Amino acid sequence: MELAQDGPADEVASGGSGGLALAAPPTPGATAVTPAAPARGALCGIGATWVATRVLLILIVSGVIKFGLDVTTDVSVIYHAWYGVLQTGTFPMDDVTWQYPPGAALVILAPGLFPWSYLVSFFVLCGIFDTVAIGMLVRYGLRRGRSLAGAWVWVVGVPLLGPTVYCRYDILVTALAVAGLLVILRRPVLGGILLGIGGLVKLWPLLGLAGTPRGRRTRRSWTAAVAAMGTLAFLLAAGMNGAFQFLTFQADRGIEVESVAALPIHFAKLFGGWQGQAMMHYGSVEFIGPGVEVISKIAVGATVAGFAWLLYWRLRARRWQPATTYDAALAALLIFTTTSRVISPQYMIWLVGLAAVCLTVRGSSQRPVAALILIATVLTTLEFPLNFGQVVTSTPLGVTILGARNLLLVAATIVSCRRLWRSTQAAQASTATVPDRVAAVAEPERGYPVRPGIAYEQSLLDDVQRG
Repeated sequence: MELAQDGPADEVASGGSGGLALAAPPTPGATAVTPAAPARGALCGIGATWVATRVLLILIVSGVIKFGLDVTTDVSVIYHAWYGVLQTGTFPMDDVTWQYPPGAALVILAPGLFPWSYLVSFFVLCGIFDTVAIGMLVRYGLRRGRSLAGAWVWVVGVPLLGPTVYCRYDILVTALAVAGLLVILRRPVLGGILLGIGGLVKLWPLLGLAGTPRGRRTRRSWTAAVAAMGTLAFLLAAGMNGAFQFLTFQADRGIEVESVAALPIHFAKLFGGWQGQAMMHYGSVEFIGPGVEVISKIAVGATVAGFAWLLYWRLRARRWQPATTYDAALAALLIFTTTSRVISPQYMIWLVGLAAVCLTVRGSSQRPVAALILIATVLTTLEFPLNFGQVVTSTPLGVTILGARNLLLVAATIVSCRRLWRSTQAAQASTATVPDRVAAVAEPERGYPVRPGIAYEQSLLDDVQRG
């Protein structure tokens, strides 16, 4: 059976797996996103914290407050140089540091729409997308059955990455992925388009499609994502030269010094058992020397195995809950990140963004995972930009910080996958009878709060199970 048609969240309450649909009258004068009095206090706290932390970020990236290495050069030098090349109608085909899908050109060109310098305009663009992301998380967090915990994860998690977060374009891509995931259950076509556009900018947002409910919503969202990617890729390839040259550069990458796969080399180097060197290679610091090729193949094999497990999970999942789509997206991204040959510091903003989306649903299985990600983000900032030299030279301090961060990511991946599996294999938790459910709807004052938003989503997913 197909999923039900989209409709207002307040119109239907699910009777559970039995399929009973009950009308759930909203509280007089209330809507699905009307904040109650306690929520207004939380909104004030979120808004004040967001403003304070973003002002601090701007002071850091503008150089008023000194914070480790100067990370703005990626924007003022590299991005700006790419901007000049892209304006000529060609991609940077001779620059091996250009390792991004063609949609990235739109992001690099976007600061030219503003009247300020390229660097300042880039910061403004990051601020705009940061605002869009928090706005979406708050809006969806205010729906019945939802939570503002996701908004708090974003507000707190973004500044934990330090100046790097506003000096890379990953926050823009993450905002697209956040928006796409938040709308995909009710508007699968729009969600698929947003994730498809994000995928053409930096590939990983496509992982947001990993947990879409089986049936019509999967077909519609996946088709929309492919159509959006294909159309935009065609237009960029037709209008500019070298749109897919990045594939050659990506294939030739080695083991980046911050990746999980680099840990054996760090420990071997620390104890004098490795004779290679760390050097700039394809735009990042990578290990070059004995054993690197073998470790690289193992990392690729781990990625394949991880996604094979994800496919197996999808085929064996028995029950989709409202949080399942989001939880699966985070699990997929963690698999991708921890098994990758490269883990740049800005990758953490991806994880923070998807963890925030998960926690907008009260029933998410990923709450412990979100906590691990936030801790790992703090360690990432300690590693880069504060102690990057120690990491590159594999000193005890550098290896300790990096090892702790990477082991946390591995632990987060295992916990995420395990909890995702259990949440979709467990039997229906509720054993309430139909009269009990009717009473819960009719008499919310007895301690059975009516949550039509979350109930509507559950009714859609229950239809999938019966089909």
